[in-house]
Amino acid sequence: MFDASSLALYYLLCEWAIRLVMIVVIPMSRPPEAARTWLLLVLFLPIPALLAYRLLGRARFPSWRRKRFAATEPMRAMVADSLAKEESRPASIARLAERLGGFPVCGGNRIGFLTDYEAAVDALVNEIDKAVTTVHLLTYIFADDRTGQKVAEALARARNRGVEVRVMLDALGSRAWTKRTIAMLEFRSIEARLILPVRLAALHRARGDLRNHRKLCIIDGSVGFVGSQNIVDRDFRPGIVNDELVARVEGPVVSALEAVFSSDWYLETRQELAPIQIPKTQGEAALQAMPSGPDFDTPGFERLLVELVHDARERLVIVSPYLIPDEALLVALKNAVARGVSVDLIVSRIADQRLVSLAQRSYYDELMSAGIALHRYRDRLLHAKNVSIDGRVGVIGSSNADVRSFTLNAEISLILHDASANATLERIQSGYIAGSDRLGLTEWRARRRRERLLENMARLVGPLL
Repeated sequence: MFDASSLALYYLLCEWAIRLVMIVVIPMSRPPEAARTWLLLVLFLPIPALLAYRLLGRARFPSWRRKRFAATEPMRAMVADSLAKEESRPASIARLAERLGGFPVCGGNRIGFLTDYEAAVDALVNEIDKAVTTVHLLTYIFADDRTGQKVAEALARARNRGVEVRVMLDALGSRAWTKRTIAMLEFRSIEARLILPVRLAALHRARGDLRNHRKLCIIDGSVGFVGSQNIVDRDFRPGIVNDELVARVEGPVVSALEAVFSSDWYLETRQELAPIQIPKTQGEAALQAMPSGPDFDTPGFERLLVELVHDARERLVIVSPYLIPDEALLVALKNAVARGVSVDLIVSRIADQRLVSLAQRSYYDELMSAGIALHRYRDRLLHAKNVSIDGRVGVIGSSNADVRSFTLNAEISLILHDASANATLERIQSGYIAGSDRLGLTEWRARRRRERLLENMARLVGPLL
């Protein structure tokens, strides 16, 4: 029998053993800011930290999933090889994106931007109603509300015409509607799959918050929708109305989007879809699809975003509802201003995630002190995610500028290497700025001390959000 003093000694030894082991384990293959947060937690609460680390500490999938993802590589490579013939002189950003996501820049595309929420839903439904062979829809949220019902009815009409319809929705993102949405789709004979279902028995092998955050729809392998908008009512959160940005694309780049869907479908079902055909030329826009996420070896979107900031020469605009920069991005933004680049960050005054908002706000003083213009979008949640530099390169997609999109979420980015498309994106961003209030440093420093304290505390866990 152990007496109280022996138990206390044993507990103390366990704590120090955890600290010593975690000092070695935590810094391995992890950004310094995330490592610091984990080490701080281990220092003060070693046993709870160990339990949390087992659930949340490893941003990678189990070996079986990595093998399954590797099995899809030949399919993606075949599409990439076909697209490489479409553009012979890629710029440095295009080469980096190809190295990170696997797909080259390709010409011969047409792109349009949808800024109105309901119009984007109507455009999607219209294309589904014209589908002849396939409709492939992948989304983070698919609700059974008015918007979800509208899309489901269009999918059912396509299914009744003999179109192959496949739907994927993230299990955690759609958790509030999962059972009802799956039932709604199955009632209409639509093949639907949950992405990354959370099972308690599997949490010891992979953290449950590794998610698929992509928003994609590909119709007949020739028309694609990509952006920030989910299949849910615009005001699905009480008191919050979303503004989004979606790109409708036609042309060879759609085959890369189809390859991303096919890979994700195989990961969840082990079913191989029909070989992907490269669509005919539809326009003159040079575009590039770049998937990223924990299935890949590197944090692709983070590296792309940092490189874009370094590449800016005159003007940089970043639009993100969730902006928690890591050290590399923070330094790159400061250096851009020091080079004489005009840097505008557009975020939302309206917040739908309190802890994330507090962590984000903890960077505002540092950003504005460096000379960065910070604009807070009024009245609605600007959920759009996009970037533009110098009118030369733009990005639209599902990725936020935070650690979750950098390392934990599967994301999709559409890179614009087209002057006309980038000019349109810049006009949209100018509209965002017109609908925003520029935050002043003096005004910001006058906020209550309680808010500052909460922001600084949230910043400590920011690398883990």
